[in-house]
Amino acid sequence: MQTSEEDVRRLLTAIGDDPTRPGLIETPARVVKANAEIFAHTGETTFTDYKLFEVATDTDMVVADIPFYSMCEHHLLPFFGTVTVAYQPKQQVIGLSKIPRLVDWAARRPSVQEGLTTLIADELSRIVSAEGVAVHISARHMCMEMRGINRPGTTTTTQVTRGIFKTDAMLRQEFQQQVH
Repeated sequence: MQTSEEDVRRLLTAIGDDPTRPGLIETPARVVKANAEIFAHTGETTFTDYKLFEVATDTDMVVADIPFYSMCEHHLLPFFGTVTVAYQPKQQVIGLSKIPRLVDWAARRPSVQEGLTTLIADELSRIVSAEGVAVHISARHMCMEMRGINRPGTTTTTQVTRGIFKTDAMLRQEFQQQVH
């Protein structure tokens, strides 16, 4: 079920505004279009848009920093920041352009940051069968900045480690240096 323009008009009325005033006349159509783009997840429970390649050399760690945005599942307000993803390949690597696509796939649904971090780590672990995976997210949450505690600029970090990143303190420290 998608948000309709009439739903947006009712919301504007409910918050005490007039949906027929000049600045708001086209707003319902824009909101419907924006929601279709922001929540463009497919409903798939696994990420399938990737290609694997054999490792040609002894690759120690693959690290990517990816800007992202998502919507808080509690308030439907944005949160955004950077996802740092690392993995220790065994025999295969994922195409580099697919890591940002994995992040976008995971972020295009309402979620909480902790769940998003876990979903990215679990999917990357499943796809590449790596010796280890680490995912770190640093994000600002509009639900914390615009309402509630009203703390602009507050950053929240979450991290998930799997495999060798959980057991090898030196590798985990190397990942932390990549994050900062």
